Amino acid sequence: MKPNKYSFIKPEKWPFFYGYIVLIFGSIGVLFSIPGQTVGVSVFTDPVKDALGLTRNQFSNAYMIGTLLSAFFVTKAGRLFDKFGARFVAFFAAFFLAITLIIFSFSEKTSNHLKQFFHLESWFIPFLLICFLFFLIRFFGQGVLTMSSRNMIMMWFDKNRGKVNSISSIGVSLGFSSSPILFNYLIDNNGWEVSWQILACCLLIFSVLILQFYRNKPEDFNLIPDGYLKNKKSTKKKVEEDIEVNFTLKEAKNTRAFWMLGLALSFNSFFSTGLTFHIVSIFSTQGYSKSEAIAVFLPISIIAIITSTIANILSDYIQHKVYLFVMIASGFLAATGLLMLENTFGVYFLIAGLGIYSGLFAVVNAVTWPRYFGRKYLGAITGKIMSFLVIASALAPSLFSYCFTSLGSYEFISYLLIPFLVFLFIGSLKMKKP
Repeated sequence: MKPNKYSFIKPEKWPFFYGYIVLIFGSIGVLFSIPGQTVGVSVFTDPVKDALGLTRNQFSNAYMIGTLLSAFFVTKAGRLFDKFGARFVAFFAAFFLAITLIIFSFSEKTSNHLKQFFHLESWFIPFLLICFLFFLIRFFGQGVLTMSSRNMIMMWFDKNRGKVNSISSIGVSLGFSSSPILFNYLIDNNGWEVSWQILACCLLIFSVLILQFYRNKPEDFNLIPDGYLKNKKSTKKKVEEDIEVNFTLKEAKNTRAFWMLGLALSFNSFFSTGLTFHIVSIFSTQGYSKSEAIAVFLPISIIAIITSTIANILSDYIQHKVYLFVMIASGFLAATGLLMLENTFGVYFLIAGLGIYSGLFAVVNAVTWPRYFGRKYLGAITGKIMSFLVIASALAPSLFSYCFTSLGSYEFISYLLIPFLVFLFIGSLKMKKP
């Protein structure tokens, strides 16, 4: 398949290294996945569930089922990334995410028509409908568009991979943290249906830009990562010195590093999603107000941005195993903070622990995989890891809720997480770069 097909852009003739254009558009691509991310969906929860006549539990369960279903297909999407490249995979992900948002905007009318057709007034019809729609937006948004955009950036850099990811992480973090404000503004002024249609139009426009500016890998244009030309003598020597070892997904799964890193990333996905879903309730049980509960997100984001910036820059020079142990330590800090949330220092522990963990998550999830396992099968490997993260994020809200409703306190989650972190620590002691 021609690398410039359907595009007027020619990376090999660009006045500077085209990887920096890939960095810009790949980062924007991750931001455009927000409608399919938890932070984007949560803003639409109340108006959509009320319009469809669903309870909060029914809506949450539909979200969980749709998310779990999407996890089983993300790995296959990763293999498509390896076969067809980021450009076409990201294009179809953005295009179908847009179509899904348009369909979702008519979900109330669709639900009513289905009820009339089947002569059945039941919550089960809108429940099944949004289970399917949640599957689509989670698969195309959180799964495929995020994975293909992030992987593409990593394909274009090697020695500067960490520095470049630090730039991307800052922009993505700021975009994610401000998106609820933007989405809430759209809903207040246009309603939830039109808001989703506006976001869908933006995605359709961006899908055209993907075809124009996304490119799979530098080798397609007589370039190598970081911008060297293949025909330069100095580069030939560099290529000989830096021979890339590529692991298949099966080979990667046989390494301790794959599982320890994947489970460590899943911890963050589980903890941050569960905390975000129930943040007001968690803090209210300890006597904090709604504003005080929501206020913790700002310092967490600031710590995460600072941590990811420093860790990304250092990632080009130090062993990534160090990051794993820091993540485990910060996980202990966050879990302990949840246990002692009634005290002020417990809140500080939670903020510091989750902020550091989230910052390192952004580094390890982007930089470590190509560094440890190569770029050739990066899609299949990161697709599998993405399925871990999706499953963890799907289970978290329900398990957090179960601990509170059945056991009387959210702190019991920490009694599950701390032993898991102990297991990660012991399992990681003998971990090494494959």
